[in-house]
Amino acid sequence: MVKPTPPPTSRLLAAVALAVTLVCLAGGAGATVVTTCRAAADSDARVDYGFCVAELGNHRESPDADTWGLAKVAALTGVNNADDAVYDAKALLSGGAAGPARAALERCAKMYDSMGFAFAEAEDEINNRRYAAGKGKAAEAASLAHQCDDALAKAGAVPSPMAKHSSYSVKIAVICTAITNLIK
Repeated sequence: MVKPTPPPTSRLLAAVALAVTLVCLAGGAGATVVTTCRAAADSDARVDYGFCVAELGNHRESPDADTWGLAKVAALTGVNNADDAVYDAKALLSGGAAGPARAALERCAKMYDSMGFAFAEAEDEINNRRYAAGKGKAAEAASLAHQCDDALAKAGAVPSPMAKHSSYSVKIAVICTAITNLIK
């Protein structure tokens, strides 16, 4: 009688790790920033995995959050960035920006203020398990970042003084959407 050959240990360990990750994500319990960001990046090529882990991992609610909670955390980090952008735009305005650049910065301050509300509404919709509406609000926030960039470019403010906030907003909106898509 021939005894069956056991599978190689590395394949077995990989299979067990994958199964544990899938069980955690499917049930929501035990999801971590790392596993959730990995699943989001695997499901959406636009997700910047390193950015996702770094930004969500810094939030005070992340250690105890499941996938649903991390989608809300992503939206909340978008609110914080939008608030910082409004502050920075106002600081640039008080620093003497003039002409078309001034008008564009004033528009951007209003757009980032609206963006903060859009991200807050995204968090609220996700919290109430209205995922399509939450993803729509995240997309609205990203659109406002692009509109600000366009306004500054038309005003000749190149490079954009809001580029850091714009990039952050778009990345976190994509992450919020991708994680929301993981919720079962």
